[in-house]
Amino acid sequence: MADNHSKEVRSKNMSHIRSTNTKPEEIVRKYLFSHGLRYRKNVRTLSGCPDIVLPKYKAVVFVNGCLWHMHDCGRFVWPSSNKEYWSKKINRNVERDAENHRILSEQGWKVLVIWECQLKKKVADENLENLYNAITQ
Repeated sequence: MADNHSKEVRSKNMSHIRSTNTKPEEIVRKYLFSHGLRYRKNVRTLSGCPDIVLPKYKAVVFVNGCLWHMHDCGRFVWPSSNKEYWSKKINRNVERDAENHRILSEQGWKVLVIWECQLKKKVADENLENLYNAITQ
């Protein structure tokens, strides 16, 4: 299927996608804060700049978008245009994630990942509770 937008419009749209303070991140942060957990956001001194860092529990949380990090769910579909670019970009994201998780684990951090599809209304409560339990154990 061809792109409905011109190259300039598509570029503008893509440039407005945020890398921090996204809606999924806000959902996770509000849940954790309301359950008494205190955290730091986007700590650049840690490998991969985790979205949420809980020093008390020596835990980091990455809130991943299903498209950008190639989650094995229905929300991930390879883009149909510019396939070579997207293939390299997404595969590199996955490699970088694995490397960052390895480094953090070696440093003694508990690395947790929650996916954007796990924050949809039907399943969010259960997944957020599981995340909370994984952090505090």
